[in-house]
Amino acid sequence: MNRTTSLEKLGNEAFDICIIGAGASGAGCALDAALRGYKVALIDKGDFAAETSSRSTKLIHGGVRYLEQAFKKLDFAQLKQVRHGLEERHIVLKNAPHLARPLALLTPVSSWFEGLYFKIGLQIYDTFAAGDSLPKSKWLNKDEVLDKMPALDPWKVHSAVLYYDGQLDDARYCLALVQSASEAGAVVANYLDVYGFEKDTEGKLYGVNVKDVLSGAEVTITAKLVINCTGPFADRIRLLANPELPERIRPSKGVHVVLPHATLKSEYAMLIPKTSDGRVVFAIPFEGALMIGTTDTECDDLLSEPLLNQKEKRYLVNTLNPYLAKKIDITKLQAGFGGLRPLLAADPSKSTKSLVRDHEVETDESSNLVSLLGGKWTTYRLMAKDTIDQADEIFGRTNTCTTADHVLAGGENYQADSWKELQDSFGLPEDVCKHLAAKYGSRAVRIGELLAENTHWSEKIHPEYPYIRAEVIYAVRNEMAVTPRDFLARRIRLEITDWKATSNCASIVADLMSDELGWSEHEMNSQIAAYTAEIRRFIANAE
Repeated sequence: MNRTTSLEKLGNEAFDICIIGAGASGAGCALDAALRGYKVALIDKGDFAAETSSRSTKLIHGGVRYLEQAFKKLDFAQLKQVRHGLEERHIVLKNAPHLARPLALLTPVSSWFEGLYFKIGLQIYDTFAAGDSLPKSKWLNKDEVLDKMPALDPWKVHSAVLYYDGQLDDARYCLALVQSASEAGAVVANYLDVYGFEKDTEGKLYGVNVKDVLSGAEVTITAKLVINCTGPFADRIRLLANPELPERIRPSKGVHVVLPHATLKSEYAMLIPKTSDGRVVFAIPFEGALMIGTTDTECDDLLSEPLLNQKEKRYLVNTLNPYLAKKIDITKLQAGFGGLRPLLAADPSKSTKSLVRDHEVETDESSNLVSLLGGKWTTYRLMAKDTIDQADEIFGRTNTCTTADHVLAGGENYQADSWKELQDSFGLPEDVCKHLAAKYGSRAVRIGELLAENTHWSEKIHPEYPYIRAEVIYAVRNEMAVTPRDFLARRIRLEITDWKATSNCASIVADLMSDELGWSEHEMNSQIAAYTAEIRRFIANAE
């Protein structure tokens, strides 16, 4: 993917479909539409997956708590959401095996009765996932639980129910969708902000006015159909196309704290079923750390990045603490992050945690804007299918959706032990090779091939982590990374797992990017200063 080439095409060519928003839903739509033969443009005001799609709990799931609510309240909308999630779960795992994998989760219980309750519930969950390849749930005794998660307090744990869902690297999975869409013919570009539309005499959209955030240049993208996939920001695009439309999105803020892996001392995740406000919280191993989340609070501020604050940090830590033999040292916080959920408007008397995370495809008859509203990561493919089915209807075409069997970039011929071939071919350390195979899949060899150009690129950017300099070069040349944060937050996940390490290696990353992007020394120093100041702001907000 080359941004300069994409910008030229976006300004000079006409498209069938222009998709605004390159998170999971927009990238999924772009891939589906391109595979159906449409000429597609995919743009985003920031980096790919920079908002909601890189700030999830990293789970691929049907929604255990939705199932519980469905039976307690006889709410069949919740049941539908669980069914959709479990139907899509195995597809997400299958189509990018390097980025998504099964994850074992323990639900500790304090009594025989409580264990029976969750065992029955999770057996129903298994039933809804009939035909899935994931292992089925089991009820474990106390000794088995402590063997798998030794940091738990033995005096408070009676037993636990073990079940399986999936885990993914959300930002890189989204990037794989973008890459796959590009390889299928879509023209993709990041950092293009929509500021208006061109309309014909009947008020129908035929052009998208965008401004290049990096250069300030303006261009109009000509398209027969515009699809809005901007998640929590969907109302901005909807009202820009038609100011008469009612607002439909009620954004909800969710945050996570990240602590040392030793907090749980386990590769198993943990579901905490009882919290002070009636939700569930997950403690999940991710990238060598432990991630705890998430909160769910109303959010009216869409202009500022949602950050972890002290109150939220204490809430999440205090939710996990009762289960641990040794209480968490809150000063050991490594990082944290927040995101916005694009929940659909419903009864104003309902809290956001009770809103169903299902989706809706809306077509505005006045402007012809199609908006994909709501949804969640697990069902991104189904959301995209429903949206492009609607596009087919508008264009009067009959196409078949083939994304269920389309292996994503890096998943082709991927083997779990492919890291050994990297080690044999390039002599890189084992931890580096395992990391490269897990993030780039069958394309990891392309990182190794860069070392022939400069052997120093084999050096780590931080001594405690397996990320190497060649990845920065690859990200600029092939993944459209244009800022240090693009690389450190989303091409690798260091920003969301270790703020201090991120700050310490920002200058190395910026220096490498500077050579590739032709920055002046002043511009490089400005990039370093701006990003390290941002990390300091994250830390200060959480203290």
